[in-house]
Amino acid sequence: MASSLAAHPNTPHQGDAGPEGNDENAKHATALNVDDKSISLRENASGGSDHESAESTSNENDFPEGGLRAWLVVLGSFCAMFMVFGVVNSTAAFQDYLSTHQLASHSAVQIGWIFSLQLFCVFFCGIYVGRAFDAHGPRALVAVGSVGLVLSMTLLGFCQEYYQFILCYSILGGMSSALLNAPAYGAIGHFFDRRRGLATGMAVTAGSIGGVVIPLMLRSLLPRVGFPWTSRILGFLLLVFAAPTNLFIRTRLPPSGDAGSLFPDFSVLKNTPFTLCAAGIFLMEWGLFVPVAYISSYASTHTAGVDPENFGFDILAILNAASFFGRWIPGLLSDKLGRFNIMLSTILLCAVSVLALWLTADTSEAVLIAFAVVFGFASGSNLSLIPVCLGQLCTIENYGRYVGSAWFLASFGTLTSIPIGGALLDTTSGAYWGLIVFSGAAYAVAFACYLMARCYVVGWNPARRF
Repeated sequence: MASSLAAHPNTPHQGDAGPEGNDENAKHATALNVDDKSISLRENASGGSDHESAESTSNENDFPEGGLRAWLVVLGSFCAMFMVFGVVNSTAAFQDYLSTHQLASHSAVQIGWIFSLQLFCVFFCGIYVGRAFDAHGPRALVAVGSVGLVLSMTLLGFCQEYYQFILCYSILGGMSSALLNAPAYGAIGHFFDRRRGLATGMAVTAGSIGGVVIPLMLRSLLPRVGFPWTSRILGFLLLVFAAPTNLFIRTRLPPSGDAGSLFPDFSVLKNTPFTLCAAGIFLMEWGLFVPVAYISSYASTHTAGVDPENFGFDILAILNAASFFGRWIPGLLSDKLGRFNIMLSTILLCAVSVLALWLTADTSEAVLIAFAVVFGFASGSNLSLIPVCLGQLCTIENYGRYVGSAWFLASFGTLTSIPIGGALLDTTSGAYWGLIVFSGAAYAVAFACYLMARCYVVGWNPARRF
């Protein structure tokens, strides 16, 4: 789950990008090559250009597309994403435990703000971290992020009051995660173009592995050593992954030295396909993080014939195990069948699984497990395919501000998703149907937004690779 503000990115479907002109209000055409056909989109962008270059600004041969150095970068990004999204994907386990222990006197909405604020920091701060990555490289960002995230998890065991969880988990943990997340994605963009979907998909599987390991560690350690020592052990685990993260995340191109504007560039909203995608990303955040946050508490309160408390940890591990395959398989297929095509397929499967399986699961362990498997697989690519999809709507020079603006808008979806789910849970007196319908409906509208964006660019033909 992540922001990709890479320096000098490219995609196999992008057209030629011309040199920058001096007229900041000039309108220019962005060429998109889809199935070897050029499609022109009109956009009004700051720092635009009236000129077209005779040759592409980036040649496929400029990207190694493999080799020891490139794959070590993928390994470093894998370890960073284990640290960031291993914790994020364990949200349901932490929330279920805290709601019955340290924060038992607080409402579902109040507890939800702890985790949604952490997610908000990851994506919102990622905008500025991405620009710092472009300007100065990854070394300092990754080092500070690693230390901060290890401290956040270690100190979590000392927290007893609500505000302490906000400061330690939400603020420190969220901002530290942002310092790791943007360089982890961005560094891959320096070494892979044609195979970027595959390389990114392999790296983001770390979040699924962490989402299996951490809940199972919580399940085993909490009854034995208690919450304080469990958090310290988890902090040591993150420290182990911090070492290869700092060793291997590197860039191929020199830093630009210019971090650019501190504010998102909302002129990109004049690009209709981008605006539709940004709306789809926002809604997808709503749909995604409700199951991620509430699946464990649902399992703990709706199962019979199994150990409810442990089943809450187990169902989250099952969901994340399925998402392991859902992260790299769609990434591999997207390079061959089209990024938007695969994104649309997985979003639709998410909506169907939520409304057809989770909504009807009731007390059936079998149906709930089936939902965890299907939704885990389908949702695995929700975040990993966002940067590569957006890359098809802009030139190389505009990639950073397009992705940054999209994550800026989407961060407010992550901020509100879990509290909305908690409010619906309180409103329905503990019944889960309200938050389940909310999640499914959000996915359905996100599908419509992505579909309209695709059709705007390449038309209604589903056979077109885009």
